[in-house]
This record gives sequence, C-alpha cells and structure tokens, in this order.
Amino acid sequence: MVTETQLTSDEQQETSGRRTNGRASAKLWIAAGLAGVVFVGASLKYSPKTSGSSAAAPPAALPQVVVSKPLAQGIDTRLGFLGQFSAVSQVELRAQVGGTLTGIFFKDGDIVRKGDLLFTIDPRPYEITFAEATAQLDVATARLELADRQLDRAKDLEQSNAGSMENVDQRTSDQRAARASVEDAKARIRDAQFDLDHCRIAAPFTGRMGTHLVSVGNLIAGSRTATSPTTLLATLVSLDPIYLDFDMSESDFLTYSKYRQHLKGAHVQKVEVALGDENQYARSGVFDFLDNALDRSSGTIHARATIANSNARPGPSSKTVHVSLGSKFSPPPWPEGTVLRPK
Repeated sequence: MVTETQLTSDEQQETSGRRTNGRASAKLWIAAGLAGVVFVGASLKYSPKTSGSSAAAPPAALPQVVVSKPLAQGIDTRLGFLGQFSAVSQVELRAQVGGTLTGIFFKDGDIVRKGDLLFTIDPRPYEITFAEATAQLDVATARLELADRQLDRAKDLEQSNAGSMENVDQRTSDQRAARASVEDAKARIRDAQFDLDHCRIAAPFTGRMGTHLVSVGNLIAGSRTATSPTTLLATLVSLDPIYLDFDMSESDFLTYSKYRQHLKGAHVQKVEVALGDENQYARSGVFDFLDNALDRSSGTIHARATIANSNARPGPSSKTVHVSLGSKFSPPPWPEGTVLRPK
C-alpha cells in the first residue's frame, strides 16, 4: 500500500513537470511571434509597392563622363614644293672686238654695278681706224665744198648763155656724189667709234661676277654678230630679284586647279619661302608663271615665282627651298557628325 506521503510526493513531481512544459511552449510561441514581426517588417521595407509614407529608395549612380574644352586652331592646307633659285638675267661676257686684253678690273665673285668697268682691250688699232675715218670725212667735206662752188658757176654761165645745160647737170651730179662721200665718211667714223668704245667692256646690269676665264695679255677674238668664234671672258648673273623654279606633280596641280576656282581662274599671287636651314616661312614672293603643259616624262608642270633679294642672299645657285601656296583656314573645333541636333 502506498502511503500518503508517497502520493503527496508524486503529485508534487507531476505538477512541477507540467509547469516546466508550459514554460517551454510559451518561449516557442514568443520566438515564432518575433520572427513573424521581423518578416513582415522586412517585406514592407523592401516591397516595390511601398506606400508614400515609407522611405524612398536611393537613385542609381550616374556613369562618369570626362569632357574637355574644344581646341580651335588653323589647319595648314597649303601645298609644299622643293625649288631652286635661278638668276633673272644671266649673260656670257664676250668681246665684240678683237685684240690684246690689257686689264681686268674685278675680283672673282665680286658684286658689280651697272656700268662698272670689267675688261679693257688694247684700243690702239681702233684709234688708228678712227683717225683714218676722220681724215676721210675731212676730204669728203672739202670735195663737197668744191662741188657746190662749181655748180654755182655752171648755173651762172648757163644763165648768161656762156655755158651749156649739160655742164650744169654734170656739176649737180658731182655735188651729190660729194655729199654722199661725206655721209659715208661720217658712217665710217661711227663704226670706228663703236669699235673703240667696245675696247672697254662694262657690266650690263648689277650682279655677281663669276671667275675670269682669260688673263691679261691673252689675244681676244671678238665679233659683233658672233658669226665667228669669240672668246668667253666671264659670266655675270643678276641678284635682285631672283627666280624660284619648282615643279608641281599632277595631283598637286589638280589640287591647285581646284583652289584657283575660288580665285576665278587667277594665279595665287603670294608664295612663302623657307630656305633649307629655316623652320619658318620668313620670305615671300610673287607667283608669276605657270607652264601651259605637263611634262609627260616626269608627270610634272613647271612653275616659277619671283623673290626679292635686296640683301643678295641667297645666291642664284641651286639651293633647296620649301614653297607654300594658298593660305590656312580654321575648321569647326569638332566634327560635324558628332553634333546631335534636337528634333
């Protein structure tokens, strides 16, 4: 038999177990409730259908774009060529009279002025010829005076019937012959004077002398019309202005022709020139000649400009230069196709 004390102890244990199970169930319900609250709050916060009172989502970040200010500058559309300088005037100095060379009055490479004395030839043979021509003029003049007096007497005799008309005609013919002799003598004097003057060879224009090709004492062969071999004494080239010769290729000529259409067919008037050792176009000239046909062998066309050269630099020898035709222009600072216009 179970005693009362044992019953009382078992009841106490059963009551204590029930209390423990009740507490555990309450904790589980509380945890489930808290999880439900968190879930509902998260769904309300991140739901796309959030009400206006809830906080709005932050905007998406914009992409970064790097921009810079457009750079505007002139583009060089000019045509460049290589050319060579040449003299506007170039002569070979040759004597028009022959004789012994008696003097050279310049140094090789000197710059001489127009009219400066360069060479002298022994003038004595031509002085003799000039004296002979002068004496012939005196003789012809005396004969003309005599013919004039004889004609006057013949006319007087014919009027007094002491002379014949035939005599008058004869004296008239003599007078005309004497007058012609005078003119012939004067022409011989001019001829002798011409030879005498050309015993002194002067510079025909201002320029630079080359080397002298003869020496004092050489016998010079001369000819007025160069019908016989003549002696070359030296060469002379002009310095100011000078020519600049260059050649255009067919493609450059086509480009230049299109540019001329804007000038109504006229030539470009100005060219800019830089010497081979210069980086800038420091000189200018006038474009004054373009050939009328292409050279089929080289496929180029010849052109020429005239350059002022007051300081005698550069010389007329072959030096390389750069020539520019036309001018620069300033295009839009950005390509036309990159501009989006509003519709």
